[in-house]
Amino acid sequence: MAMVKAVLVAVVAVAALAQLAAAVDHPVGGSGVKWSTSGGYDAWSGAQKFTTKDSLVFDYSSSHDVVEVSKAGYDACSASGAVATYTGGKTTIKLTTAGKRYFICGIPGHCAAGMKLAVNVVAAAATPATPAKPRGQRSVAPVAAPAPAPAPVESSTDEQQPNVSAPTGSTPSSAATIGAKAAVAIAMGMAVVFAM
Repeated sequence: MAMVKAVLVAVVAVAALAQLAAAVDHPVGGSGVKWSTSGGYDAWSGAQKFTTKDSLVFDYSSSHDVVEVSKAGYDACSASGAVATYTGGKTTIKLTTAGKRYFICGIPGHCAAGMKLAVNVVAAAATPATPAKPRGQRSVAPVAAPAPAPAPVESSTDEQQPNVSAPTGSTPSSAATIGAKAAVAIAMGMAVVFAM
């Protein structure tokens, strides 16, 4: 019985790690490559597989930007009618929907010099269904990960606290997302063990 539990825990842990590893951050052009006029981005993207769980990570100098455009804007190297514009040197763009997406540098002449990227995003594989519970076993509801403790609030009658927001073009760390997914995976594994 102990051996069966150990095997089940190992299987659940491997499945959870595989799910966590499914989302990929793609450094545009490859690891250590900066978004620049050196070009070759479409050849790079043709060798990649982009799914709706992935992200594009643009790393660039302050003399560049990242502009998401339509197919027509991509073909004409035109930033007019841009879908979105990013500045700041490092931009992470989540690929949330399947289909073609197009990016250029909006600085005049840079797109024509090679700063353009087209990516084809495919739907991520569906999460496999939970296997049926063998007859005679009781069900155990999965345990949700505990919510983080709220930050302490300091009150002041004389001063207003400033509002702080994330810098333009930034995205929250994926470490919190990975941590939450890991906690859920561990809770599911424990539920399987206790169900036996």
